[in-house]
Amino acid sequence: MATMICNASSAHSGCLRTKRSRVAAGIWIAFAFLVACDRANSPASDANQEKIWEQFSGEKALAHVQTMVNFGPRPPASEAIEKTRTYLTHQLESFGWKVERQSFADETSRGKIQFVNLIATFANGSAPTFLVCSHYDTKTFDTARFVGANDGGSSTGVLLELARVLAPRPELARKAELVFFDGEEAYEAFTETDGLYGSRFFAKQLAAQDKAKQFRGGILFDMVGDRSLTITLPPDSPVEIARDIFASADALNLRKHFTYFDRDIMDDHTPLNEIGIPTIDLIDFDYPPWHTPGDTVDKLSAESLRITGVVAAHYLATRALK
Repeated sequence: MATMICNASSAHSGCLRTKRSRVAAGIWIAFAFLVACDRANSPASDANQEKIWEQFSGEKALAHVQTMVNFGPRPPASEAIEKTRTYLTHQLESFGWKVERQSFADETSRGKIQFVNLIATFANGSAPTFLVCSHYDTKTFDTARFVGANDGGSSTGVLLELARVLAPRPELARKAELVFFDGEEAYEAFTETDGLYGSRFFAKQLAAQDKAKQFRGGILFDMVGDRSLTITLPPDSPVEIARDIFASADALNLRKHFTYFDRDIMDDHTPLNEIGIPTIDLIDFDYPPWHTPGDTVDKLSAESLRITGVVAAHYLATRALK
């Protein structure tokens, strides 16, 4: 997870007026009929399609978290994280997404470690324009069993569920690139070379291939399952995206769960912002079990995952992916 550091008088005239009124009425009826037909034939007229946020299930998101936690601690290059990758890939492909493994090695205080980002896109040949991200690894502890239910688990559960609800709307899904980062956690302390391994590599590849300008923005989820949910946006959040996230929360009567944090936060959104992709971090940094063995599923709630997911889905459907 992250660390700290938006009137005719005659009868003749009367007859003419009556005829004109009838003609006008006929034209209006015909126009209204055409509009009604157009709306009926438009995919946007389907209430279930239009409001994809109503399809988001906090229970399904929480079930994904439970599955990942059951694999045990998920530090990079572990057996459990490979099981997690297999699970994520299977789920995404079952929804219709194509998954690419972005493998790379990097030097750490534990030597050279192999990392794997998972990148999911919906339609071949189309260029996504918006990033939606999470990290799925857990911090490495030598003397504690850390399963990261909230820190790495909750955000990934939300992202998987968003993949499901976006899939029936290919005109939206094809504009999104879903990225599951490996190696977010620092081995010692967050620095320019420790932590954010996956997002730093991903951002460097985009910059090297001159693809950063392809994306108009992004969302990062991190620690969004706390039973007492308050999303604390970093104060340097992209102003337009922060404004629109708050507007979506307002529209859904969930604004009370969103506020600003009092300090900057270094997280996987940082490398993306550095290469010019305005990316917001949806994170609840007020979480006492952070980086302790107490970060377990019982500290989470399906409702908190639902709140995060429906606001994000509303924002994506009504603004980011329009």
